[in-house]
Amino acid sequence: MSRTSRSAAPPFGDGIYFGLMSGTSMDGVDGIAVEFAEGHAPLVLADAFVDFDDGLREALFALQQPGDNEIDREALAASALAARYAVCCHELQRSASLAPTRVRAIGVHGQTVRHRPEKGYTRQINNPALLAEMTHIDVVADFRSRDVAAGGQGAPLVPAFHAQLFGSTDETRVVCNLGGISNITVLPADAASAVRGFDCGPANVLLDAWASRHLGTPYDEVGRFAASGHVVEPLLNALLDEPFFELAPPKSTGRDLFNTAWLDAKLAAFANLQPADIQATLTALTAITIAREIERHAPSCRAVYVCGGGARNPALMTALAIALGKSGVNGVSVNTTDELGVPPHHVEAMAFAWLAMRCIARVSGNLPAVTGAAGERVLGAIYPR
Repeated sequence: MSRTSRSAAPPFGDGIYFGLMSGTSMDGVDGIAVEFAEGHAPLVLADAFVDFDDGLREALFALQQPGDNEIDREALAASALAARYAVCCHELQRSASLAPTRVRAIGVHGQTVRHRPEKGYTRQINNPALLAEMTHIDVVADFRSRDVAAGGQGAPLVPAFHAQLFGSTDETRVVCNLGGISNITVLPADAASAVRGFDCGPANVLLDAWASRHLGTPYDEVGRFAASGHVVEPLLNALLDEPFFELAPPKSTGRDLFNTAWLDAKLAAFANLQPADIQATLTALTAITIAREIERHAPSCRAVYVCGGGARNPALMTALAIALGKSGVNGVSVNTTDELGVPPHHVEAMAFAWLAMRCIARVSGNLPAVTGAAGERVLGAIYPR
């Protein structure tokens, strides 16, 4: 059950939606075809993953920092990105045997290249007009800008969806997304208490970067690299010495802060460490920053459910369980959202399908208690087919 004051979209928002999510890991796009019907759980019809080729990935990485000719490079990358989104949509149509006319809309997050809510903007590149042209389906995009315009962080936006899908009156739960950045949603057992959510710090964004630098692979498969090393406590303390970790929510972050330049600056005082030990320490950093936030903001939590790419990393899942065990939050189970009936790689893509449904139905998609916005807002801009 949703904890928002307008808890359910009216029936005219019902139907089949596609959700597309490409996150800060920038490895590709997760897609899902899902049917929403009032009074029923979402029904997944198909899912798909389409990877980014090296050229697109390099173009997106380059746009994370200021550089020459950014407008042209961004426009070209946005069109290339839309083409990959279209491939994902066509795969969903094929898998679910869906004609374009049966799909109400595509909810697409876009690729974040800047997130500066303190300056009043966030930038997710995309070419939604081209995507509508290529798929002949309505596209809903640019979900974060309206929340930022209302004074919010524009992130995270998924807690409202988490509340509707995963909330329970039997226990206080935390849903933890381990994407490029880690974030948590606190779902109180007491329906009168506000749902909360915010970013905790780096997750795969640094783990992947370090694996790429030292293994030549896009990520640390099943956390094997980290598991072969040991946590270096002095380095861990240096990594934890970051003002963001002590900020009170609402708060959000991204590659603007947590990037290889940040990591290299922290490593400057630690010469001759083994690469595997640094990977193990980065894994501990992610786990500890999450555990500390749960201890601060959800001390009555009894279950943590993990989604995102990090849910497939046993070393990270183990580190999170250990960090929670050492915190002041006792007796917390750590599982993936599979335990709640939703595979971890479905959650975020489904959330943006849900946000598209809310936009089509003209129902708010944000939680002001989460983002700090002045009030509830309908999120997204519609590009008709």
